[in-house]
Amino acid sequence: MTWDEFIYFAIAAVLLWAVGAWAAWREKRAMAYTSTIAGLMVFFGFILMMWISLERPPLRTMGETRLWYSFFLPLTGIIVYSRWKYKWILSFSTVLALVFICVNLFKPEIHSKTLMPALQSPWFAPHVIVYMFAYAVFGVATLMAIFQLVKEKSLTSQLDDLVYVGLAFMTIGMLFGALWAKEAWGHYWSWDPKETWAAITWFAYLVYVHYRQIPSHKPKLAMWVLIISFVLLQMCWWGINYLPAAQGASVHVYST
Repeated sequence: MTWDEFIYFAIAAVLLWAVGAWAAWREKRAMAYTSTIAGLMVFFGFILMMWISLERPPLRTMGETRLWYSFFLPLTGIIVYSRWKYKWILSFSTVLALVFICVNLFKPEIHSKTLMPALQSPWFAPHVIVYMFAYAVFGVATLMAIFQLVKEKSLTSQLDDLVYVGLAFMTIGMLFGALWAKEAWGHYWSWDPKETWAAITWFAYLVYVHYRQIPSHKPKLAMWVLIISFVLLQMCWWGINYLPAAQGASVHVYST
């Protein structure tokens, strides 16, 4: 399996997700579940075959992490649809996944078997996979926050549940990362630029969680806190690669 075959799996998966989104609008729930899950299976099939072909987890480059993010977005969408029956959520998660798929198609990364010694830790794969799932949950939560601001419809209790899940997985991912760092570099935390932004993002979501507990909180302000937190998350994920402080100094910049 090579990267050249990605387009065929991507087209098949996106078409299945689109059918699932259409079925959700038409109140055809069985078709929505079946089509979306089938698309997820097709997409994960490519990830699994890439894993076998590369003889390592496809998690080294930004393009490879975008693969997981594109997979987890519809997965989170179908979970939210199953829980709260929002007809629009599968459409939004499909469109967002398509954006990341297109980025991978037009700007593919180098996918070689090479894996630097630090990435050969057993903590590497769970750390990144858990983080990508948390990012996808926060992505869907951000879509819901924007929807609430535009439509002025209250979704705050459902948003809280999503943020709790995302924050829990982000915390687990940070713990996995600390164990990986201890094994690879001899210390749990070093205030590397990437780690610093990870801490900033984690605290930003904690601000949302605690602000929502204040009885006199303003829902619109809470939504903006959530949106700003997601912007910080993007900085932590890929924006850090463009900071001068990370060039040649960050142990987390592996794509060069």
